[in-house]
Parts: sequence; structure tokens; C-alpha cells
Amino acid sequence: MSSDPVLGEVADVERGPSQLAERIQAGERLAEDELARVFHTPVLVMMRSRTRDPEMARDLTQETLLAVLQALRAGHLRESEKLAAYVQGTSRNILNHFYRSRRRMFVPLSAEMAVGDSVVDLEKAERTRVVAGALGSLSPLDRHIVHLTMVEGLTPVEIAARVGLSSEAVRCRKCRALKRMAERIRPRTRPGERRAR
Repeated sequence: MSSDPVLGEVADVERGPSQLAERIQAGERLAEDELARVFHTPVLVMMRSRTRDPEMARDLTQETLLAVLQALRAGHLRESEKLAAYVQGTSRNILNHFYRSRRRMFVPLSAEMAVGDSVVDLEKAERTRVVAGALGSLSPLDRHIVHLTMVEGLTPVEIAARVGLSSEAVRCRKCRALKRMAERIRPRTRPGERRAR
């Protein structure tokens, strides 16, 4: 049984006759739906308990289930009876990657920037730090979608082909990611102040 108590509860699915992993590898769409139905809530609970952020937990859960589904389709799971452990391991890897990439995204001010001779340099450095922090608050998949949109100029249809989602899912994730970034970048107002329009 799995060491994670939440994911361990779904281990019984694998002992049934369905052999979910083999059915998915064989291309059975109903098995893919069953995978999502069985593992969505346990993975979401785990992600939510680790991140304390409901939106981020949903994004990381979706990313986990997508990674597991792609791996199963490709036949990467050799022992189908270990599906729950595989989902748990994938969840942990995605969560660890999220935290590692988030730490790398924060850009500290260098000594040159801190003592720059121009207010413009300091403002530019602060904008860079704030934008890097906002990017770091996104899941790796959302950050990749924003990069493909803003830097490479790809359309949602082109991005969908690269990341294995529907174009509508890409649009939705991009919109939520940009909204989350805008909220983090938008200057905070003090009580009684009005935000400039």
C-alpha cells in the first residue's frame, strides 16, 4: 500500500479486474475517464494540503493527471498493479518541480542595481523582480503556456499541440495565469487610497 494515506485509499482500484493501466495503454477512452474519476480527488487533496492554495492545487492536480495519462498511453508503467504508487510518485515529482522552479524564478537585486545612479534603473530592477515573482507563482505548465504565448507568439491551437491539451483548455489556463500574474503585479493600495486608473 502507498505511504501517502490519501492516495493509499485508492489502491484497491488496482486489485479489481479492470486493469486500468493496460486499458489506457490499449487506447480505451472510458479507462482514461475512470483514471481521472478515481485519482482526481485524492491528488487534489494532497496538492491542496501541500500548497495551501486552491487554484494552484487544481492546476498541479491537472498537470499530474495529464502526466500520468501520457505516461500510461506510452506504456511507461511496467507493473500495472503499482498504479497508485505511480500516481503518488508523479504527484510528488510535479510538486517538487513546482517548488524548485518557483525558487529559481525569484531574481534578487544585484549590488549594482541596488546602488544604481538612476531611479529608472531601480524601477526596472523592481519591475523585473515583481514579474519574476509573479511568474514563479504559476505552475510549470502555466508558466510554459505564458512563455509560448508572450515570448514565442504562438496561438492557443499551436500551444495545444505542443502541450497535449485542447485549445480551449490552453485559453482557460492562459487567462487564469495572466489574471493571477496581474493580481500579483498590481500595486497594493493602502487603506483609504484609491488605485489610479
